[in-house]
Amino acid sequence: MTYKQTLAWLYGLQRFGIKLGLENIQRLLNELSRRGDLQIAYGGWKAAAPWKVIHVAGTNGKGSVCAMIDSICGAQGYRTGLFISPHLVTFRERIRVNGEMISEDAVADGLTMIRDLIAHWDPHPTFFEVTTALALKHFGDTKIDIAILETGLGGRLDATNAVQSDVSVITPIALDHEKWLGHTLAEIAGEKAGIIKPGVPVVSAPQQQEAEQVILARAAECGSPVQFVNESYHRSPVALRGDYQKQNAAIAIAAIHAANIQLNEKAIVRGLAAIEWPARFQKWDERTIIDGAHNSGAARVLAQTWREIFGDQKATLVLAVLSDKDLRDICEALVPIADSVLLPKIRSERAAVPEHLAKVVSNITPSLPCSITPTIEAALTLARAKPNPILLTGSLHFAGEVLAHLRGEPAAFEECAQ
Repeated sequence: MTYKQTLAWLYGLQRFGIKLGLENIQRLLNELSRRGDLQIAYGGWKAAAPWKVIHVAGTNGKGSVCAMIDSICGAQGYRTGLFISPHLVTFRERIRVNGEMISEDAVADGLTMIRDLIAHWDPHPTFFEVTTALALKHFGDTKIDIAILETGLGGRLDATNAVQSDVSVITPIALDHEKWLGHTLAEIAGEKAGIIKPGVPVVSAPQQQEAEQVILARAAECGSPVQFVNESYHRSPVALRGDYQKQNAAIAIAAIHAANIQLNEKAIVRGLAAIEWPARFQKWDERTIIDGAHNSGAARVLAQTWREIFGDQKATLVLAVLSDKDLRDICEALVPIADSVLLPKIRSERAAVPEHLAKVVSNITPSLPCSITPTIEAALTLARAKPNPILLTGSLHFAGEVLAHLRGEPAAFEECAQ
């Protein structure tokens, strides 16, 4: 199959929905390994890769921490494999080696092979399980030294948890994905802490007390040493803006050390200065910021970062949020930094209806000007006519659509139908 055809097949797997559990991914990795298509050895339940594995879970900041680890290790001279989700503009962003996205040919070849292998499986592997297997196959084919794996959802039953790790990293935990992970912080922390494996060191961001207790209990059960990273990194510049990124930098460095990966100070300095990570308080031009804040905790951090950078200057807020999020909490965090709000209709089927979002904003601050626009382009035209700096935010899906529009590229959902 061609690249477009394989992507169309892969996106079609979304009809199987989200199935948390390790049975399918273990079967898939085991079969690929048995056939010689994957460099993974099985011992009991776990798949052991021939490279160092840094496994990252959490609610917010895990993508930035993964990017920092990848950049620092690359600056040290290691050959790195990075697996993240979701992607913003192209599926290929999810799988990278030494900073280079997987090629279209490698996607087409790998997915064609996996499709033929699992054609008659019941239950059928999901989108994320197949993508995880593709990433691990690509890392083996390209002979990496270190794999950085970001969980997709949760941790305990996430497909990435089928692989034995050298360090378990947990970024700040907050309420999100309650449908799948639980309705309390302790329940969600239990799922995230599920990446902790017997005897494997744990590096964690500072956590709320409920989450910290769960992490400590799971680590004690596994006999795993725990390090909570309470300090921020200040020794050199970090390319990503916001004080919270300095905390992420400290977590990334601690994780590399905990995995017993040799590192010098020059690599840390070069790596942190060179990170490129779109939609994380990304400065598109002199007055336009794009950020993928997609839940209440991320929105509060975004508002704090806005004040750090812009002081009392208010934003023209261009907002699109997914319907399964806490709309009121997100709006309550962002409305105080807004001079006006524009609500574009975006293409994601999961997006909250702009009219509903307008009511939420109006209920919080009735006097705040709020307008609905038919497209992102229309929203940007109105925003640019105002004197304020512009903040586009609300979800990574929206950030991806914005970036595709600004770059003049097909959006993620159009990639397999060009």
